[in-house]
Amino acid sequence: MSLISKETITNALKAVKYPGYSRDIISFGLIKEVTAHEGAVSVTMQLTSANAEAGQQIKADSERVLKALPGVTHVHVEVNQPAAAPGAPTGSSPWASQNRVTGIQRMVAVASGKGGVGKSTVSVNLACALAHLGSRVGLLDCDIYGPSIPLMMGVNQRPGLSADEKMIPITSHGVKLMSMGFLLNDDQPVIWRGPMIQRTIQQFITVVDWGELDFLLVDLPPGTGDAQLTLCQTVPLDGGVIVTTPQEASLGVVRKGIAMFEKVNVPMLGIVENMSYFTTPNGERVEIFGHGGGRKEAERLKLPFLGEIPIFTSIREGGDKGVPIVVSAPEQSPGRVFLQIAENLRKRFGT
Repeated sequence: MSLISKETITNALKAVKYPGYSRDIISFGLIKEVTAHEGAVSVTMQLTSANAEAGQQIKADSERVLKALPGVTHVHVEVNQPAAAPGAPTGSSPWASQNRVTGIQRMVAVASGKGGVGKSTVSVNLACALAHLGSRVGLLDCDIYGPSIPLMMGVNQRPGLSADEKMIPITSHGVKLMSMGFLLNDDQPVIWRGPMIQRTIQQFITVVDWGELDFLLVDLPPGTGDAQLTLCQTVPLDGGVIVTTPQEASLGVVRKGIAMFEKVNVPMLGIVENMSYFTTPNGERVEIFGHGGGRKEAERLKLPFLGEIPIFTSIREGGDKGVPIVVSAPEQSPGRVFLQIAENLRKRFGT
C-alpha cells in the first residue's frame, strides 16, 4: 500500500472552495491538523464562521476529493465552528464571526448599486431612528473617498483616545460615529489603493472603542466593485440593506448590489425605496422617478420591502444642517417614515 503524504492531502484540498468565494480552504488557513496512516486520512478544520450550511458543504466537498485519492480507504473530516451570534437571521453570513467585536450584537451594511440614490441620507436617519426607538446604535462611514456622515450628523472634531489607545467614537444625536472625515483636514483628498482602505476599515472596527451596541450600521460606498466586495468580506456583517430609487436605471444596479451580498454570503435584510414621489404645496402627487419599483423588485426577488421614502425638502435640509429629520421632527411625516423602516429592520432580527 502506497504511503499518502500530508502534502498530497493538502494539495487535494486546494480543490475545495469556500462557499460563495473563489479562494480555496487552504489559502484561508482553515486546516489545523492532517494525519494519514495505512490509507486512513484524518483532517481537522477550524472555521471562523457560524454558518452551518457552509460547514456542511466544506465537509462534503473535502470528503469527496480525499476519497478520490489513490490508496485512500477511509476519510474522517472534522469541521469545528463557533456558535452563531445571538439575533442573527437564519442563514447568517459566513463572515459573521470573522473579527467579531465584543459588545456589538449586529452589524448591518447599507449599500446601493450606484451613487446618487440617497444612501447616506438613509443611513443617518435610520441610525437616528433606531436610537429613537431605544436601541444602542453606532454608524461607521466606510466611504473613504467621499465621507458625508460628519456633515449630515453635524460633527466636526477629531476622536480622542481611550486609556488602552483605542479611538473613542464621536457621539451625535445619540449615535456613536466613526468616519475618515474626522481624521482629515477640510477638503483634503484621500488618494489610496485598495489594501490601505481595507486596513483602515479593519482598524475602524477593531481599534475603535464602540462599547455595547445593539446595531452598528455600516454605510458602504456606492457601487459593487472590488472595494465594496473587500469591505463586505472584511467587516463581519449580519445582513445588508439596499437603497434604490424607483426608476429602472436604479433597479438594474440593485440586482448587482444584491448579487454582491450573495457572492460573499451576506443575508439580504430588505430593500428601501428612496425618492418615491413628491407632493406639491397644493397637494398634487408627482412621481418624478416613477413609483413602486423598489417594492416590485423586492416582491420579484422574494425579499422584504422595508419602506418607501417620499421626497421631502426637510430631509435634505436636515442633512445639510447636521440635524437629521428623525431628530428634529420625529412626529412629522418624514420622520415617521424612517421610524417605520427602523421598526421593520428590528423585526428582521426579532427585536
